[in-house]
Amino acid sequence: MAPEGIHRICDQYVGDYAAANPVAATEIGIAGHDDQLTDYSPEGHAARAALARRALADVERAEPADASERAAKAVFTERVGVDVDLHDAGLDMANLNIIASPVHELRMVFDLMPTAQPADWETIATRLAAVPEAMDGARASLLAAANAGHQPALRQVARVAEQCDTWAGLHRDPGYFSTRIAHARQVPGMSDALLTDLAHRAHAAEEAYAEFAGFLRAELAPEATSTDAVGADTYRLWSRYFLGAEVDLREAYDWGWEEFTRIEREMREVADRIEPGATLARAAELLDANSRYQITGQDAYQEWMQRLSDDALNSLRGKHFDIPDELMRLECLIAPPGGGIGAYYSGPSEDFSRPGRMWWSVPSDKDTFSTWREVTTVYHEGAPGHHLQIATSVHQAATLNRFQRLMALTSGLAEGWALYAERLMDDLGYLADDGDRFGMLDGQLFRAARVIVDIGMHLELPIPAGTGFHEGARWTPELGLEFMLTRTVADPDHVRDEIDRYLGWPGQAPSYKLGERLWHAARDDARARQGADFDLKDFHTRALRLGGMGLDTLRQQLAELP
Repeated sequence: MAPEGIHRICDQYVGDYAAANPVAATEIGIAGHDDQLTDYSPEGHAARAALARRALADVERAEPADASERAAKAVFTERVGVDVDLHDAGLDMANLNIIASPVHELRMVFDLMPTAQPADWETIATRLAAVPEAMDGARASLLAAANAGHQPALRQVARVAEQCDTWAGLHRDPGYFSTRIAHARQVPGMSDALLTDLAHRAHAAEEAYAEFAGFLRAELAPEATSTDAVGADTYRLWSRYFLGAEVDLREAYDWGWEEFTRIEREMREVADRIEPGATLARAAELLDANSRYQITGQDAYQEWMQRLSDDALNSLRGKHFDIPDELMRLECLIAPPGGGIGAYYSGPSEDFSRPGRMWWSVPSDKDTFSTWREVTTVYHEGAPGHHLQIATSVHQAATLNRFQRLMALTSGLAEGWALYAERLMDDLGYLADDGDRFGMLDGQLFRAARVIVDIGMHLELPIPAGTGFHEGARWTPELGLEFMLTRTVADPDHVRDEIDRYLGWPGQAPSYKLGERLWHAARDDARARQGADFDLKDFHTRALRLGGMGLDTLRQQLAELP
């Protein structure tokens, strides 16, 4: 990338931001900051906001030199602009939820660090020593936010306190940090002094998490509100953050019901093939009881994930997607206990020395797994889903600046693509088995229900007539849980976790289906424009190489593809 103009400003911002947010630097794969932790205090948030304002002003003043800079300017101003708006609204300091907040970032960042050499463990030891101070910064921000009128929801305070207990080792399992450093003893060349240092610092980090749990219960809980719904104004801002688009929330809610009903009909057709006249719940029960879909043991489950992921990469390569060598490595792992239930993806480092990884978070005592539910999840998190999209962006150093490659991804773009990828695998013949196809539709139904329940609960909308579910009542968390338990066939433990996730992460859950809707519309539009010349592999290749952005920007850029 030529060191000038808008691309230069964007590249400089990424470097400056990595220095100001070392945790994010590790997450997105930028080297050089792994011995530090992010300052989550009010002063740290203010410093990052000031950095964003300066870069945003520089980009807004700059004139694009060519088409690539015009695209880069649109991406940067939209993404960084919403970051500034969130800070101005005080929502960055108030961030506390069960899945993605500073408390989780400070734990998860250690999963991403290299551990092969003693020098790697020296870096981990240095970063571990900074955990108590980083937790103090997060505490100060939450108190400042509460004093400014941004009180947290009691539900999130209580659940995060439970998670902190787990990571501190206050339940039946050892603490997260002690478990993490146990692997150091297997590394050749480790000194006794370093091992002792790691043990002391891991213990101090766990004490910091235990103290944070106490702070949440004793100091923040009395300031918390029993109201979970954030209301329309806050919801719109978070929705714009996750989607990179302004959407008509009532239209999205109504469309969610239409999509839910359509998928429900499709599932009934498959259920009838599994057993004539079977309900969705009966079909799921039969599949759960079928030994051909069962795996026993977490190690065996991890091996199954890895094998299916490898098979997908190898069979898609060349025929349906252009996949560079660097993207052919994808590690599948069981996540440490204590987090939310479900699968997630972490991207490769900028130089691909750290591969993309698919993590599966399961209860520590869970030993039996039904694969019919999860085949499509492997495609969602791996290839052609998150891994193919995110790693492709990272790989585009010759055409995209660092911000586009590493920092511009939105949930609407990524989750929308991954959900689109699930349907694509069905179209390509990978889900010919009725059990696996029922699992894909189960996931689709679940995501459509998310649109309904997330928007419905936070805006406290009425449930429409003709839905067969508490018609006319306004959504509450209790009704949200009942709907997910009775109108989907998702695992009940997962559902209970999901409701808390929606309430603490407003606007994220609908991004899957709303993003998928855009991807389907863009493909149909490209096919209509190109007619007989339309090539699906070419469309996917060019679309993925555009890099990260919001949905409004994506819609414009896809429409401009010849």
